Amino acid sequence: MSRLDRLLRPRHIAVLGAGWAQNVIEQCQKMGFQGPVWPVHPTKTEIGGLKTYASLADLPEPPDATFIGVNRFATIDVVAELAAMGAGGAISFASGWEEAGEAGLQDRLVAAAGEMPILGPNCYGVINYLDGALLWPDQHGGVRVGSGVALVSQSSNIVINMGMQARGLPVAYVACLGNAAVVGLAELTGALLDDPRVTAVGLYIEGIDDAPAFAALAEKARRMGKGVVAIKSGKTELSRTAAASHTASLAGGGAASSAFLRQIGVAEVNSPSELIETLKIFHVHGPQIGTRICSLSCSGGEAGLVADLGEPYGIDFPPVPQATHDRLFAVLGEIPTISNPLDYHTFIWGDGPKTTEVFSAMLEAYDGGLYIIDTPRTDRCDPSSYQPALDAIVAAQKATGKIAFPVASMVENFGEPRVQAMMAEGVCTLLGLETALAAVKAAQTPAGVAGWRPVRALPERDTRLLSEAEGKALISSAGVPVPGSVTGATLADLDVSGLRPPFAVKGLGFAHKTEAGAVRLGVTSLDGQAPMPGATGYLVEEMVTGAVAEVLVGLRRDPVYGVTLTLGLGGVTAEVLADTVTLVLPVTEAQVLEAVKRLRLWPLLDGYRGRPRADMAAVAGIAVRLGALMLGDGSLEEIEINPVMVRETGAVAVDALVRRA
Repeated sequence: MSRLDRLLRPRHIAVLGAGWAQNVIEQCQKMGFQGPVWPVHPTKTEIGGLKTYASLADLPEPPDATFIGVNRFATIDVVAELAAMGAGGAISFASGWEEAGEAGLQDRLVAAAGEMPILGPNCYGVINYLDGALLWPDQHGGVRVGSGVALVSQSSNIVINMGMQARGLPVAYVACLGNAAVVGLAELTGALLDDPRVTAVGLYIEGIDDAPAFAALAEKARRMGKGVVAIKSGKTELSRTAAASHTASLAGGGAASSAFLRQIGVAEVNSPSELIETLKIFHVHGPQIGTRICSLSCSGGEAGLVADLGEPYGIDFPPVPQATHDRLFAVLGEIPTISNPLDYHTFIWGDGPKTTEVFSAMLEAYDGGLYIIDTPRTDRCDPSSYQPALDAIVAAQKATGKIAFPVASMVENFGEPRVQAMMAEGVCTLLGLETALAAVKAAQTPAGVAGWRPVRALPERDTRLLSEAEGKALISSAGVPVPGSVTGATLADLDVSGLRPPFAVKGLGFAHKTEAGAVRLGVTSLDGQAPMPGATGYLVEEMVTGAVAEVLVGLRRDPVYGVTLTLGLGGVTAEVLADTVTLVLPVTEAQVLEAVKRLRLWPLLDGYRGRPRADMAAVAGIAVRLGALMLGDGSLEEIEINPVMVRETGAVAVDALVRRA
């Protein structure tokens, strides 16, 4: 049993604050809440047609849920009294806390609450459409349901907007977090998932306060067979000020959060529309749908559009198997080209049995099918001729056990009543072609690895940059191959007799040596070499030969997700290319190898057009060894190897930027 049960599923509700209280009462009455609602006001005798109580102490019993619609200063006293009397929880509606410069006020609220849960402060409230319980001071767009999804948001306005959707999504709960002073994202979402009537959860996230707890939440949802989809805002901002490395700019904010969500099996989308359509899939079919998709339409234009729009989303449209081809040919004949996406023309339009056979034959060979069908508007047209096609979609899903998605290319070309009618048949209709493709891709997000958790984040601290020689010595101790080298305070101090030319001569004391003109390559002798202005010392290394690729491997502490690992094409163009993948530690070599295959330029590493194949397994080994070094030494803040020179066999780290506390 969660400590939020009474707040989310109350038997009775108390409301404070005259105007806001009246709104809450009206919404509960409209939604048919069966329990008592108790207005509390020191001078009014009735609010919203209900008898008021002069104080909380006068209530018949401690309320399960309370909507606190008074100012922020009075809120603290109300919360303390509720906690003392054993109330179940409260919504703190008032704004103007830390975000308004009232230092320490929110801490006083937390102290007053004690063990009692509070949503907020600066929180709009929570709606329970299952039981008709609304701690919500405004209009909303939902209706009573027997089951449905939960919408959770750190922005009240975003979830208000989503709650007005007319796309046929059944919504069981709408809940806001506000400042999340007492109840955080993972706790609230977990309590909603505990309700067996909740089928999936959609999240609007501005920040994750506890990454390990959120990872545990995602695993809990997976065990329940319930999908979680999220919009993570703020992806264009770095999670903190970029430091001296390429990694700091390449792995900031959005890259780290997207990597984290992917690793824990949470589907990430970019817009409220995509979130709603993905939730519809999860509600009807559950998470982790198959990746082999077919598309059917009665127009070559639609078939081409699906193919064109599907490619950027990575939707797989595999070729039609021969047995399926023969079965379709028997119905369609020679004129349509039997392919995927399929344009079946209009020869079978209106013929229920033939349409059902074509729709079923195609779907049988795939995990799911997109049936492009924009129905006529009902106010000016007669949509009855489309019913055989809709019936055939339902029949195909029932006959094959595969997922059939009717897809309206434009949102307005289907209508919520028809979406709901199809959903009653177990069929999920998707609205808007691009949004549908994004939702299908999101619903294919694989499950996270059981038991995986990110390491705890460390507080931000001052750091110092190690010299390259110090950094190389450190990573070498972890088993990372580095070139043979010598160091000295001046060029004259260097004894290179034990090294094999040609040499790389580097000035120490620079974060980016190439940009500072502190790297000289192909040097065969140190005789006559001029000093490098600004250098604090010198490093001479044997040049690495036989490399077929340059790769960046960067690790850094993240203030939310612990430690991130970023990989991509390296060298001085790393930030220009910006072709990187990011993972959150800990990871395995197999996970690193799977991740680098998502690079746009992966073919250049994998023998494209006869090029030598880079030994990326060696790179994965380096990445994992560096990860173990970071996780085993809490003083390390950042390690960047740029580049790792990758041969056909083996790899060598030729540069090392290391920062430690």
